[in-house]
Amino acid sequence: MFGLLLALVILDGLLLAVIVLLQAGKGDGLAAMGGGGGTVADGIMGGRQAATLLTKATWVTGAVFLTVLFMLSILSSRASAPQPLLRDQFTAPAAPPPLLNTTTDTGAPGGAALPLPTTPPPTTTTGD
Repeated sequence: MFGLLLALVILDGLLLAVIVLLQAGKGDGLAAMGGGGGTVADGIMGGRQAATLLTKATWVTGAVFLTVLFMLSILSSRASAPQPLLRDQFTAPAAPPPLLNTTTDTGAPGGAALPLPTTPPPTTTTGD
């Protein structure tokens, strides 16, 4: 549903842009207010122009655009609750680590026996 509405809003936005660009400029913008654009009575008492097909299409596509965007915002906020980014990174160990400073009578940490030497010690000979 979200993908369908997203595609619809993209197509509607493109159509709206084309419709607005096809309309002829009316020349009643800010440049006409400085003078030479007609008298004040013409602006206030002037009649409205007839709504053309492009004007009606602009209103319709604009309304569809805003409606679909509103629906997308509601769908995106209800998608899911926020999830922590590192939820699987810090898990408790299965077993506690062994203690480091335990010694036994053998002198090796953790109760392990000391390794035996593999070579016999050197012997000294005395010259008689």
